[in-house]
Amino acid sequence: QVQLVESGGGLVQAGGSLRLSCAASGRLASINTMGWYRQAPGNQRELVATITSGGTTNYADSVKGRFTISRDNVKNTVYLQMNSLKPEDTAVYYCNYYSGSVRRPYWGQGTQVTVSS
Repeated sequence: QVQLVESGGGLVQAGGSLRLSCAASGRLASINTMGWYRQAPGNQRELVATITSGGTTNYADSVKGRFTISRDNVKNTVYLQMNSLKPEDTAVYYCNYYSGSVRRPYWGQGTQVTVSS
């Protein structure tokens, strides 16, 4: 089992910044991918960004140039630095963990990000 604990959400004005954190614990594989997804009311959950244990990153087009994903493999923590936030970034943000050895995703409880115009 893997446990994910997120923090850092909140309310911010458009153009502002927030930093999300997600700490993983439990039976962690050395090779894994962690990432962030988000879900706005009435929408499906969508990819925001992912990062492998080797440091390879992937971003949704809508956040490229504004968001940066990073990780600390010693602390088993992934971060999402969100700059130039827009009202359309408002959503519940979920941390995700996946490893090929287990072949099932794990999800955090979600953290609300609200961007006011």
